[in-house]
This record gives sequence, structure tokens and C-alpha cells, in this order.
Amino acid sequence: MARRSCFSFTASRDRCFRFSFTLTGLKSTTINLHEGATLIHCWIPKTHKPHKPNLLLIHGFGANTMWQYNQFISPLVSKFNLYVPDLLFFGDSHTTRPQRTEHFQAECLMAAMEAVGVVGKMQVMGLSYGGFVGYSMAAQFPEKVEKLIIACSGVCLEESDMDNKGLVRVNSIQDATSILLAQTPDKLRELMRMAFYKPPQNVPSCFLSDFIHVMNTEHVQERGELIEALHKGRKLCHLPQITQPTLIIWGEHDQIFPLELGHRLKSHLGENAQLVILKNCGHAINAEKPKELYKHIKSFLK
Repeated sequence: MARRSCFSFTASRDRCFRFSFTLTGLKSTTINLHEGATLIHCWIPKTHKPHKPNLLLIHGFGANTMWQYNQFISPLVSKFNLYVPDLLFFGDSHTTRPQRTEHFQAECLMAAMEAVGVVGKMQVMGLSYGGFVGYSMAAQFPEKVEKLIIACSGVCLEESDMDNKGLVRVNSIQDATSILLAQTPDKLRELMRMAFYKPPQNVPSCFLSDFIHVMNTEHVQERGELIEALHKGRKLCHLPQITQPTLIIWGEHDQIFPLELGHRLKSHLGENAQLVILKNCGHAINAEKPKELYKHIKSFLK
């Protein structure tokens, strides 16, 4: 659990998100895996409705899942049995096991879904890092994943893309880690400049420091290991083919995972995939274009 301060804007907003999730009909639960070595926190329906399809929303790097999906919960919960977990080392999910790959994250999510009684097929959406995990779920459990949405996720990234070739703006995995796991207001501003087409301006350092203190000081080493595992030895030729219908959705001006990676994934998947590009938008499509993003989610999953 992240540390809380009585006068923390970030902690107060986190409590508001928690209250908002509860109001929609979701409940917070923690799933015990691997004889207690792994704990997965997840928001699940208070009442599972057999006539509704199952939808799993997987978040990216940054704050916990509530911060990234809050705007989408209310409209989606009326149409789906909604499952919204925290990935390992985010929110209240963690493990003492040494694995750090997206494949292990995917295995843990699937085990958690089975533990809370999800049977049959599910539809999966992965945002940024969550897209790597969602793709791995689709590859490992094709009988369980019916449809997949990959949002601004560099699944087709290769290790060489970061070797000063210009595709990815950072020059090394160390640079990427220092930005994604920002520990100073200046680094957090750099992350916002990369993530947003129109980044927030003049945010006081005290607000940024508060966010870092509440959201970005726990499991820093483990999150860095997740980034390293994602990048090391990655080659497109090793990426498995999946056969599920897939929606690839991308911000036109994404500086974290450039749009070329979206086209690369579309080419890799062929006719099973469609690519949608959101204009005047960066990497943070859930924050910059929530209504447009929801429109495409609804259309694809209906």
C-alpha cells in the first residue's frame, strides 16, 4: 500500500477514485496465488451477470489502475462483467517470485481471473505496458481470450530500436527507466512532455513531488526490472502470431511508442487486426481522448 499523507492531493484523489469505482458496482478484492507468494488486487463485479460478456482492462506504467481507467468504468460496467486488476508491483499487487516478464504477469492475471470464477471467454484491453501483458494472454490462452485491444503498446518493439536509431526517443534503457519511474519533479515533467500531445503547463513542483511520494516510491527496483525484462533481447521474429480479432489504437504523436510500431503490429497480424489512429493525441490517449477512445472500444467489442 502506497504511503498516505493527510494533506496529500494525490492521496485524496486516489480515495475519490476508489469511491467512484465502488459506486459503479465494483468491489475490491485480493487474490492469493502461489501459496501466498503472489497477491493480485483486482476490482471485480459485486454481482456477476451470466448474460454479460467478460472484459478485462489492463493498465500501463504510472499510477494504479484506478487512475488510468476511471473515466471508462461507468459506461463499461453496464455492458460487461468488468475486471480491473493492478499488475504486479502496482497498486496493491506484488510477488516474492523472481519472474519479471509480461508472460508471468499474464499467467498471474489468468490465474486470478480463474480464482474469482471467470469461466468461458473474455475480451481484453491493454493500455501501453498493459498491451504487452494482454498480447501475452492472447498468445498463451487463445481459448480464453476472444478479442483484444492493444492501445499505444510497443508490442513489436525490438531491442535495436533503442540503439540510437531514432525510432524511440530515449537512447538507452537506463534513460527510459529514469523517465518512466520519475523520482524528481523535473523527470516527471519530462514524462508528461513525452506522454501528452498537449502536456499540462505550469504544474507546481509541490504537486509533482506529492504524486511521486504517494505513487512512485514503492517497488521502484522491481518496476525497473519489469522494464528491463520487456526490452532485453526483444525481436519481432520472436513475437508469436495471435488469431483473435484485434483493435490496435494509437495516438498520432506518440513519443513513447511511436506510431511506426502500430503499423508494424498491424503488418505482423495482417487481416486479423485493424489500426485506428487518434489525431492530435500523444501516448496518453486515455487522458487526452477518452470519449474518442471509448467510442472505438464500444464499437469493436459490441
